[in-house]
Amino acid sequence: MKVKTTSLANGVTVVTETMDHLESVALGVWVKSGSRDETANEHGIAHLLEHMAFKGTRKRSARQIAEEIENVGGELNAATSTETTAYYARVLRDHVPLAIDILHDILTDSVFDEAELQREKHVILQEIGAANDTPDDVVYDRFTEAAFREQTIGRPILGTPDTVKSFTPDQIRRYLSRHYTGDRIVVVAAGAVDHDAFVKLVGERFGQSIQPTGTQLRAIPTASYTGGDYREDRDLMDAQVLIGFEGRAYQVRDFYCSQLLANILGGGMSSRLFQEVREKRGLCYSVYAFHWGFSDSGIFGIHAATGGDDLPELIPVILSELAKAAEGVDEQEINRSRAQVRSGLLMSQESPAARASQIARQMLLFGRPVSNSELMERLENITPERLSDLAERLFFNTPVTVSAIGPVSNLMPVKDMTDLLVQNGSRTAAAE
Repeated sequence: MKVKTTSLANGVTVVTETMDHLESVALGVWVKSGSRDETANEHGIAHLLEHMAFKGTRKRSARQIAEEIENVGGELNAATSTETTAYYARVLRDHVPLAIDILHDILTDSVFDEAELQREKHVILQEIGAANDTPDDVVYDRFTEAAFREQTIGRPILGTPDTVKSFTPDQIRRYLSRHYTGDRIVVVAAGAVDHDAFVKLVGERFGQSIQPTGTQLRAIPTASYTGGDYREDRDLMDAQVLIGFEGRAYQVRDFYCSQLLANILGGGMSSRLFQEVREKRGLCYSVYAFHWGFSDSGIFGIHAATGGDDLPELIPVILSELAKAAEGVDEQEINRSRAQVRSGLLMSQESPAARASQIARQMLLFGRPVSNSELMERLENITPERLSDLAERLFFNTPVTVSAIGPVSNLMPVKDMTDLLVQNGSRTAAAE
């Protein structure tokens, strides 16, 4: 397998990875534009645009878009994130021209019909309502809002009922023309694809119809992690609790170190938190750690789901495990975590869809594909000393963020969590 890259004259980047053993191709258009790029009166428009792209063009109705791709056994979908939007397809090798034509059509020639827009607004309002009815989903939205107060990076991707209702076809068109430009678009294919033939197809469709750069494109403010506290007491069986700290951006040296630390603390059944909190003490039915990277910041968090009565005992145990990580991580834990990351990386590359998505993210973040050997070299350079030093800086040098929904009246204040972390750190250091 080999990754090849070509840039069109208008800035659109075309990338392929040929996987000779496959008969199918995963392909898509990734745009460096997500919910974070919205202005104050555009909250939710990136996600609405993703929906509306499938609702009809000048030559295809919404039904024709769906039927044409499914008539050849293909799939078509899209997704909006904080910093990117993706439109992707999976087809057999012979139907790549059709998939490219449909993707080009929906991204350059959508009509944004008013009647379709009203129907899709109603669908998204239902989506917002369903998310709000799912505590283990909404707790994450409130978490990012608390961590990055009053910033677009912390806002829910779906928008609010008021903002979604307010959007017009012209607003969507203006957002599209500003952000969907050649310098922000990567077209990627992985699987049974020939690079030169794919570049020719993409060039014929996207080479002239996409503008090189956007007009009046505002600079996105640098993310500023603030920390915060959100609690919502609901009459539920279990409490959903997130405790977090400022993480590391994709490009910084500590990013992969943060990934390993999250894995060691709560990445599987052998992790510290799972063993101590769930297996040894039975204080919750779910606990794990995670690290999210953005282009200029990140979040390191611990999620636990438990009964409200167990919170007074659960939280001190979690904080104690965080403090212990700052005092030391052994080589065996690092090796196990490296093996998990490596296997996850290699297994994902057996899927052309996962591989196309991975390449697209790398191109948008780093401007180039990153080889497996480079990724593994970064992991191999992580030492126990680096991990414990990172843990100390993560857990003791940035404000705590808490998000909790359910029977959370017994959850201790954030100040007490901070004080307890410091006390645990002092006790652990003294014991050493």
